[in-house]
Amino acid sequence: MFLGKVVGTLVATQKETSLDGLKFLVVRRLTVDNEEASGYVVAADAVGAGLDEVVMVATGSSARQTKFTDKRPCDAVIMAIVDSWEVAGDEKYHK
Repeated sequence: MFLGKVVGTLVATQKETSLDGLKFLVVRRLTVDNEEASGYVVAADAVGAGLDEVVMVATGSSARQTKFTDKRPCDAVIMAIVDSWEVAGDEKYHK
């Protein structure tokens, strides 16, 4: 899993039929200090996330274990919208 910020949306009118009904978002990785890291991922949205929200993303086989992605060819899924996090008692993010 990793933390990321939703920076965009992805629309695909032509896709594998098992992906119908999924919303796809572009997520930029964040460091544990809430700084943007290199790299983006397209993730299926299982929780109704929106632009500029900080989210938790699961990848690999774990991405196919949500109600929305079960038995679908997904490699990344947004599984939580982050309200806050802290490291060693220091709050790094608060919504």
